[in-house]
Amino acid sequence: MAAAGVAAALAVHAAVPAVPKLTAAVVLGMAAAHLPGLRPVVRGVARPGLSLAGKRLMRLGIVLLGLKLSLDDVLGLGWATVAMVLAVVAATFVGTLWLGRRLGLPGDQPLLVATGYSICGASAIGAVSQAAGSEEEDVAASVALVTLCGTLAIAVLPLLQHPLGLGGAEFGRWVGASVHDVGQVVATAQTGGAGALREAVLVKLMRVVLLAPLVAGVAVAVRRNQQWVKKNIGERTSKSSVKSDSRPPILPLFVAGFLAMIVLRTTGVLPERALTLAGDAQELLLAAALFGLGSAVHLPTMVRTGGRIALLGLGSWVMVAGVSYAGVLLTT
Repeated sequence: MAAAGVAAALAVHAAVPAVPKLTAAVVLGMAAAHLPGLRPVVRGVARPGLSLAGKRLMRLGIVLLGLKLSLDDVLGLGWATVAMVLAVVAATFVGTLWLGRRLGLPGDQPLLVATGYSICGASAIGAVSQAAGSEEEDVAASVALVTLCGTLAIAVLPLLQHPLGLGGAEFGRWVGASVHDVGQVVATAQTGGAGALREAVLVKLMRVVLLAPLVAGVAVAVRRNQQWVKKNIGERTSKSSVKSDSRPPILPLFVAGFLAMIVLRTTGVLPERALTLAGDAQELLLAAALFGLGSAVHLPTMVRTGGRIALLGLGSWVMVAGVSYAGVLLTT
């Protein structure tokens, strides 16, 4: 079923190139979970396989994502741009997490939405959810929100380029620093020309580099929380108080693989054909994973927190766009 979802997403992208493959995969997964004919299958016999796709294939896709990065490209951005990206990520993550907690969103949704907005959309949500042991429903709701807002950015941001007085390169940096998913960044920045697209991709990939330290930080926080619970509440803590009996590794294996792929790309030993094939495989893996996550979205549940999660999405969107715009002006 995940493979069929990927095929359908590719068909949608071929028919409407402005719709990124990964966005189509999430939406199709959500549709499959609510269509009367498919809903019993998605909720029943296909659920274990779709959950497997949402977890394991997501990890493999994140590993291959590292092949899109080269340390030389990142360092070539200059220290001012690197500092700007660090400030945008930090401000967006902390601000979104704080706002989500204040709005009373359940489970790990504030953490996951903050991760998706500040780093790289659904891929970052998948990575952090693995380290935090998040519930599938929280992951699905966060992916749906971040995907929706990232898709809206494709239409909205190009309309703001000239009113905000941004040239091609500046517009590209703004897009790369504020839009979530890599595919959405490409779809948005290409409207500003080749120069804008190059700047957007480089800045975006700099944000992706920060995925590894963020996942490690979440893993450390989860381990400390488990230790505190055991020390202060005791070993007979209910399962609802501790998400997992096992201590998550500080650096999960798939994140180590992601870093290894960055190093491999930096060496320059891989031919261009191999990088192209790896990029295609990465998109297919992430599309299958996002279809699986989309199929876990339960709209009636989302409707109950719809106003709060929509407010969080809007607030975080304004936050990342505003901080990014200020950062571009200061570093240009």
